[in-house]
Amino acid sequence: MKKETDFIKQRRQKIDALKESGYALFPNNFEVEHTVKQIQAAIPESDDAPSKTFVTAGRIIAINRFGKSSFIRFRDTTGQMQAYIQKNKVGNDAYALFKQMDVGDFIGISGPIFKTKTGEWTVLCDQIKLLTKSLRSLPEKFHGIKDPEKRYRQRYLDLIMNQNTRNIFLTRSQIIQNIRDFLLDRQFLEVETPMMQPIAGGAEAAPFKTHHNALDMTLYLRIAPELYLKRLVVGGFDRVFEINRNFRNEGVSTRHNPEFTMLEFYQAYATYTHLMDLTEQMFQFVAQQVLGTLSFEYQGETIDFSGSWKRMTLMDSLVEIAGLNPQVLNDRDALISIANENNIKMKQDRKIGKIVTKLFDALVEPKLIQPTFITAYPVEVSPLSRKNDLNPELTDRFELFIGGREIANGFSELNDPDDQRERFLAQVKERESGDAEAHPMDEDYVEALEYGLPPTAGEGIGIDRLVMLLTNSDSIREVILFPHMKNKSGN
Repeated sequence: MKKETDFIKQRRQKIDALKESGYALFPNNFEVEHTVKQIQAAIPESDDAPSKTFVTAGRIIAINRFGKSSFIRFRDTTGQMQAYIQKNKVGNDAYALFKQMDVGDFIGISGPIFKTKTGEWTVLCDQIKLLTKSLRSLPEKFHGIKDPEKRYRQRYLDLIMNQNTRNIFLTRSQIIQNIRDFLLDRQFLEVETPMMQPIAGGAEAAPFKTHHNALDMTLYLRIAPELYLKRLVVGGFDRVFEINRNFRNEGVSTRHNPEFTMLEFYQAYATYTHLMDLTEQMFQFVAQQVLGTLSFEYQGETIDFSGSWKRMTLMDSLVEIAGLNPQVLNDRDALISIANENNIKMKQDRKIGKIVTKLFDALVEPKLIQPTFITAYPVEVSPLSRKNDLNPELTDRFELFIGGREIANGFSELNDPDDQRERFLAQVKERESGDAEAHPMDEDYVEALEYGLPPTAGEGIGIDRLVMLLTNSDSIREVILFPHMKNKSGN
């Protein structure tokens, strides 16, 4: 700690000396005309061809001084480049100022480019200006920041030092933009719905609770935008989507963050099978645009997005993948015994639909590496899904699994208001019996259905998990810029 304190003291002394000499340490009058990427794109074909003057800026990440000349390496958002500063080129005053600059400072430079003896194109500075003087030293460049906790808490340092981190978030932005382009190209309307809601609906999850003073009412940070998006379909917007945050008051893990990003979209006059087709096309489009391939590595596995993806019912998956005997799938006691044998915690009063879903989560989901749609979920775990016409105990619903985890959830929407009311009432009973995540009654939403929701299908896709997949990241914290963490004190 003393070493860092001494270092900061030395930098403060430099700052004080520069102030006394009349230098502006934080000017805001330098106009950047070129990025590093633009400079590199303008490199002439011939080494001795004349170069135009470039005006650029960035952070110094390395300095190599040789008395009356120096090489520096600087970086902006688009990349990094070398610059060469000579005393007789920039002048005595500018070079004296440069000698007070450190790694971490922001500079503005101008000049042509030339090729060094080592073959590297370099800016030959005819002007150099200090734009921001840094007070703290950057981490040691060869090792960067390895400690995950430090990287997450001080993401700005992680971004400065680790190219892989920067690449992840650049890719994240590309993924979201390509999803947006894909949907807009298919006549979907992008909308925004409330983040604070009087009823936490649209999913089974524990919400964050707050209070609005002026209205004197309890509000909840939304766990899903679903019920508001479907109100818009009632209102006549046949294709809508939203990419935004959801909040669920749940544990933190490599797969879960209490604040996360979801894509939800709804299409009138479509079924859940249409959305499975659309999801295949969307994922294939995004992967091709971002990675340039439909086959890529994820945590030691090769994931293949090409062709038509596998589809199977939840019950079939328990037989084919988990190895259960088909005869036990309707035997509640036998299913509970299987859960106990596999150390799967299960409430004794659970209905069969919830039991088989819990068994699926433990025994099947981790084995679904290649893209797989699981269909025909029980009604008990699908309070907003349309019942299947042939088997009303099941719903027209799917979940998509890739890399051993759920990526998307979609279904044909329940648009019968009487059925929806009965489902909500059943969920209310679940809440009264101790299930805090059961869906609450939403009378306003039922009333909206009474005005008529056309046949509709909807889907939610976890953006963070999709980014994990396409960036080969093993933790959700790697793909969220500022993940939630405990205070350093542990409180």
